[in-house]
Amino acid sequence: MDPGSKEFRRDFVRSLVGADLESGKHARIVTRFPPEPNGYLHVGHAKSICLNFGIALETGGQCNMRFDDTNPEKESDEYVRSILEDVRWLGFEWGGGPYYASDYFETIFAAACELVEKGLAYVDEQTADEIRAARGTLTEAGSGSKWRERPASESLIRLDEMRAGALPDGACVLRARIDMASPNINLRDPSLLRIRRATHHRTGDQWCVYPMYDFAHPISDALEGITHSICTLEFEDHRPLYDWVVANVTLPSRPRQIEFARLELTHTILSKRKLLELVKEGHVAGWDDPRMPTLAGMRRRGVPPEALRDFCERVGVAKANSVVDMALLEHCVRENLNLEAPRYMGVLRPLKVVIENYPEDGEEWLPARNNPEDPSAGTREVPFARELWIERDDFRIEPGKKFWRLAVGREVRLRWAYFITCTRVEVDPATGEPVLVRCTYDPSTRGGDSPDGRKVKATLHWVSVRHAGTAEVRLYDRLFSDMSPGDDWRERLNADSLEVLQDCPVEPALAQIEKGARVQLERVGYFCVDARDSRVGRPALNRIVGLKGAATQT
Repeated sequence: MDPGSKEFRRDFVRSLVGADLESGKHARIVTRFPPEPNGYLHVGHAKSICLNFGIALETGGQCNMRFDDTNPEKESDEYVRSILEDVRWLGFEWGGGPYYASDYFETIFAAACELVEKGLAYVDEQTADEIRAARGTLTEAGSGSKWRERPASESLIRLDEMRAGALPDGACVLRARIDMASPNINLRDPSLLRIRRATHHRTGDQWCVYPMYDFAHPISDALEGITHSICTLEFEDHRPLYDWVVANVTLPSRPRQIEFARLELTHTILSKRKLLELVKEGHVAGWDDPRMPTLAGMRRRGVPPEALRDFCERVGVAKANSVVDMALLEHCVRENLNLEAPRYMGVLRPLKVVIENYPEDGEEWLPARNNPEDPSAGTREVPFARELWIERDDFRIEPGKKFWRLAVGREVRLRWAYFITCTRVEVDPATGEPVLVRCTYDPSTRGGDSPDGRKVKATLHWVSVRHAGTAEVRLYDRLFSDMSPGDDWRERLNADSLEVLQDCPVEPALAQIEKGARVQLERVGYFCVDARDSRVGRPALNRIVGLKGAATQT
């Protein structure tokens, strides 16, 4: 794509990147996606993935996959594996790596020594609370540490002792010497290295000093030749420190940091800390619970990666924070599945129908279109017999004025089959609820149309009792009932976010479908065959999203 084209200038980040290409500042664009492996990625990360990898693809450049593994107490190989799987699932491959910040620990430590030698950093032996108290406020300048003027030679000795493990955790930190009166608190002698005795998932116990993100990030970018370090908006105030490190450490390149607004979504939380609490407290069944906004959860639920990329494209890239309605994501998913998902019939809450004028041992296999939106999808054969299952909500003993489905004396269409008319109903004497609906059918309406042109106001889905397979159906809904769960999210958990229905009748073809397949249950919603819990002949169906109109519409 031409970086000067209108399409490439569709957001401010691409405009900046395009301008750097057109001016000759960079001959090739190199971006990176640098998650910390301390949890599973969520839908908010998808926006960053699509932006960083997208720009690289559009310009013929490269996007590096790099892990910010500088906090060993919270990181693990499990998270690394899940992140790599998520990026590939979204449809992207990295041009370099995967790399790790831990690949550069030796270089980062050397950079720390260089700053000390230049008089731009010092080892501070104050406690964390003392450093915090002396940093000042947004309206008051900070005060310098008594260690701020210690000789570079003394700081270097302390720095070597920190690395050798001769000092306990918290005994001291390496701080940049910048400006304790700066209006930007991030420049008030920020910490660069700290002592932390913890086994690292890659380097083991080789290191006991670890860099802060604001120190490791610009050095890692420069070592990899990153041209544009695209971050979310909370790092805007950190950019002066990023630039300070790049300017004062001897590095092979000078990357540029650009910030954009992160994705915020209604009816969910996009904080790895809170998502971890959801998992640890047992509110969900793991990081890949289909109710979770994690990419693993969305994948298991059956969200198509194409729909998620489309969603990120529609949300766009902006400089100001905003909250996107979950309904937009659901619309993108529904729009994708409407074109791609084959149709089947399944009944969630069955009520038996007997067609009294149909032969007791009769059987027909009726043609049904696999996807009315895609003629090339062809047809399948659906078995029809005397006894059928219909949805319990599709029958009323006393229908209201706007209820057009089945009732005594009323005629309706069975999808792909015949017109039927209810003649009587049998009820449970204890509850008064219907237990059996008796009907007749019109043989001349085979295929669902009447030769005399008469119209019916409802079409019902159904499954032959004799031929039915069974499925477990999981009706997933939004995890939170409130648009903005906030800090008291535990009080806003949706008690109805999951309903599990056992032994739901489904047409026989659906009972044999492969794991991971996405389908539409006609008049019910879009579902995915759970890859973990399904077995041959008995699929577990995860509801991805409902139809635009509910199955219980009039």
